[in-house]
Amino acid sequence: MPFSQPFDASSIQAFVIAVGIGLLIGLERERVESARAGLRTFGLVAMFGALSGLLGQHLGTIAPFTVGLAIVGAMIVAAYVSHPDPRDPGTTSVAALLVCYCLGAAVWYGHARLAVMLAVATTVLLYFKAELRGIATRLQPKDWTSILQFSVLSLVILPILPDENYGPFGTLNPHQIWLMVVLIAGVSLAGYAALKLVGARWGAAFVGIFGGLASSTATTLVYARNARTSPQLASVAALVIVLANLVMVVRVAMIAAVVAPGVLRALVFVLVPALILGLLALLWYWRRLTGHGEAVLPETSNPTELRAALGFGLLYAIILLLAAWLSDYAGTGGLYVLAVVSGLTDIDAIALSSLRLFSLGKLELAPTAIAIGLAMTANLCFKTGLALAIGGRQLAGRVLVGMGAVGVGLGAGIAWIALEIGGP
Repeated sequence: MPFSQPFDASSIQAFVIAVGIGLLIGLERERVESARAGLRTFGLVAMFGALSGLLGQHLGTIAPFTVGLAIVGAMIVAAYVSHPDPRDPGTTSVAALLVCYCLGAAVWYGHARLAVMLAVATTVLLYFKAELRGIATRLQPKDWTSILQFSVLSLVILPILPDENYGPFGTLNPHQIWLMVVLIAGVSLAGYAALKLVGARWGAAFVGIFGGLASSTATTLVYARNARTSPQLASVAALVIVLANLVMVVRVAMIAAVVAPGVLRALVFVLVPALILGLLALLWYWRRLTGHGEAVLPETSNPTELRAALGFGLLYAIILLLAAWLSDYAGTGGLYVLAVVSGLTDIDAIALSSLRLFSLGKLELAPTAIAIGLAMTANLCFKTGLALAIGGRQLAGRVLVGMGAVGVGLGAGIAWIALEIGGP
C-alpha cells in the first residue's frame, strides 16, 4: 500500500522530538554501569517507536506498534539473560526502554507535549532512585496506612457517589461533599508527609510551614507546651506558632482557588493585608531570635482516617445546610454569626460551605469573602487564646505581636470589603 501523504516538516519534527526523548532517558541510564541500554539504544528505540507509529498510521492497524513493543521487550530481556548481573536484575531498564518506545510512538500520533512531560518524569524517577528508596524506608506503617486510606477516599469512594443535588435548597451533593473531604485530606496529608519526611532537622521555620498545612491547631498546641516546659525556647515557639497560622491563611487561599476561583478577587483584600503584616511580624521575630533551639515535631493525627473523613464530611454538610438556611432567612448577619462560631474550631468546613454556596449562586461575592474572613479571625483568636493559656507569660508577649498583626490585617480587609464592595 503506497504512502498517501508526503513526508513534511512536521514529520521530521516528530522524529527529532522522539530521538530527543530517547537521548534524555538514555543519558540517565549511562550513569548505571550494569544497564544494558544507554544513550544510543534509547535514542534508537524512541525512533523505532515513531517509525512504528508512522507505519501503523499508513497501514491502518496497530500491528506495527504491537510487534515493535514485543521486539523491544524481548531484546532487552535477552540482553540481561545472556549477561546477567547479580547486582541488577534489569527490571528498571526494561521498563524504561518500553516506556521510551511508547513515548516515541506517542510523539508521532500528535502527543508530543505529553510525551516530553512523561519523558522528564521518567528521567526524574530513574535519577532519584536512592532518594525515593530512602523516603520509602523512612515511612512507618501508619504512614503507609495514611497513603492507602487517601487512595480509598479519592479513587474508590469518590467515583461512585452520585453527582446530583439533594435536600433543602439543593445544596447537598454527595459527590461534591466528598470531593471537599478529599481536598482537605489531601492538603493535610501533604503537610503530614512533609513533617515526617523532612523532620526537625531543617529547623523551626519548615516545621511551622508544614505544621500549618497539616494542622495549625496541633502545631500551636505542641509549641505552646514546649514554651511552658522550656521558657528559653519561647521565641522559637512564637515564631513557629505565628508561621503555622500564617500558613493557615495561605491554605484558605489555595482552597478558594481550587473550589471557587471567582471569590479570590474579593478574598485577596482580606488575605493580602494579613500576609503582609504577618510576614513583617515574622521578620521581627527572626531578628530578635538569639537561639534557634530544637525544632519539635507536632503529633498530628492521621488526616485520611475514614472516621475523621466521615466526621468532616458530616460537619461540612451540616454547616452547608445551616449557612444556606441562615443566608436565606436571617440574611448575611446570620451567616456571619455561624462563620464566627464554626470558625472557632474548624476553618475548613465554613470556608468550603461559603465557597460552595457562592458557586451555586446562593451567596454574593462580598458576603462570601466576609464570612471566610470572619471565620479565619475567629480561628486565629481561638488559637491565640490556646497559646496564651498553655504557653504562659514567657510566650504571651511574643505570640501576641504576630497573631495580633495577622488579626489586624484580616480585620482591615473585612472592613474594606464591607465598605467598598458591599457588606451586610
